Amino acid sequence: MVQQASRQGMPADNYKWKVLATVMIGTVMVILDSTVVNVAFRTLQREFGGSLSDSQWVLSIYVLALGITTPISGYLGDRFGIKRVYLAGLGLFAVGSLLCGLSPSLGVLILMRALQGIGGGMAQPLGPAMIYRNFPPKEQGFALGIFGIALVVAPALGPILGGLLVDAGLWRFIFFINIPIGIGAVTMGIRFLRESRSDHRPKLDIPGVLLSAIGFGSILYAATNAETYGWTAPVTLLTLGIGVVGVIAFAIVELWVAKEPLLDLRLFKNPVFLNAQFIGYVSVLALFGAEFLLPLYLQLLRGRTALETGIVLLSLAGASAITTPLAGRLYDKIGPRAIVSIGFALLVVNTWQLASLQADTPFITIVILLALRGLAFGLTVQSTFVTALGTVPLPLLPRGSSLVNSTRFVVQAIAVALLATVLAGWLSPQVQAYQDQAQQDTSADLSNVRFGLCETPGVTAENNFPPGALAQINTLAADKQDAAKQQIHTVVTAACQEYIKGFESAYTLTFVFAILSLILSLFLPGWPGKWSGRGAYRSSTPAGGH
Repeated sequence: MVQQASRQGMPADNYKWKVLATVMIGTVMVILDSTVVNVAFRTLQREFGGSLSDSQWVLSIYVLALGITTPISGYLGDRFGIKRVYLAGLGLFAVGSLLCGLSPSLGVLILMRALQGIGGGMAQPLGPAMIYRNFPPKEQGFALGIFGIALVVAPALGPILGGLLVDAGLWRFIFFINIPIGIGAVTMGIRFLRESRSDHRPKLDIPGVLLSAIGFGSILYAATNAETYGWTAPVTLLTLGIGVVGVIAFAIVELWVAKEPLLDLRLFKNPVFLNAQFIGYVSVLALFGAEFLLPLYLQLLRGRTALETGIVLLSLAGASAITTPLAGRLYDKIGPRAIVSIGFALLVVNTWQLASLQADTPFITIVILLALRGLAFGLTVQSTFVTALGTVPLPLLPRGSSLVNSTRFVVQAIAVALLATVLAGWLSPQVQAYQDQAQQDTSADLSNVRFGLCETPGVTAENNFPPGALAQINTLAADKQDAAKQQIHTVVTAACQEYIKGFESAYTLTFVFAILSLILSLFLPGWPGKWSGRGAYRSSTPAGGH
């Protein structure tokens, strides 16, 4: 049973849209930050004079804190109130952003990034739960479809804002831009949101909290290390093993020991929830695969800046922003089967086309392919999310949203690491050694220097050398310079060809998963079968251990 305070004179229709607007603004802040910081990583490493392994914690600690906190957010919402916990999370994130921007050292920055992750993990799962609870069943798909605009636009804006700020020498503002957004979101939340919490005050599942932190945290840390050092690195294997054991123990405790489980894993007994979640995992792999691989292709191989890359990726976000609310409206009328199936059919074709990218593929072709991919994402990602939440009884929505978000987040991290491994698997030892040396070199400011392994704008192929290489060559004796140029040119050419093969393999992997999801999407409810909205499968959902 849920208690919800009411405000006199506030029409229900008016209130639900205020909930949606408030949650969207908060979500944009949390998601935007990750891609903005990724763009500025090399600048942060240089500014604080940190090694690559130490500086990597700026990214890793945020992922860890977010992944560990997300499973707990549902319990916190039930115990202390969804509004209170949601706003506390946004407040922590905004304060963490301010302190990140003021950080005097790398260590302080890493700690404040952890604070950001904790705040984001508290707030992010509760937003969709509030939206779902305050819209009637016939409008829930449309509402979460509109909410999905924030999920696709925010990551695309990150490289653009990050590129502009880094190029202008204002790297601290990549954190400061969150402050006005956070103040606006918290102010709207205090003014508009109504408090809601369960009549029952749940007890904290302490073993579940500890095991989820160990399991999810270790797997996320392993995925981060795998992306940087490979899956066979000792630290990767050790933390992955700990994570797998932790997750298994967590599942045992939640299913058979805990009287009030932290995450209701019994939801996976519902075939619709299970199918929607699995399809959602694959769509997350495909979405973040594109957002991970395409920027590398455009910047590393084609010599485009972060700003130019962000502008190219806008075609994906723009198409998704148009399609997502339309898919939500169709979901309310005909269910997910036809929508998701069409989306994955489009994704299958599109992924096969991206697997054929070459070093000289015209940019207009890339923009068109990204736009088509955006259409596919708009049809699939939020539709599977709404389908999964649709099987969750309303009193369990905070826990259900935490389960959906936390598991998708882990899959996202593993997917990016897996694609990075596939990509790196094609690199020869010679190219890898060159790349490692370039990453460790922070002696010069090369953030505004264009260079692409396959092409650099405005530079002929015979003169396409890495930044600083010509200066080093000029220090050699005259009779050795031509040989040095030829040696570097050979490595650069080989790196271009090897990366192209790596991109082909990575997209081929997502192609296989897209086909699998297309097949599974045919078993979702909806047209041409009967469809009666949320009631079509709600009754078959296990009530959990409460």
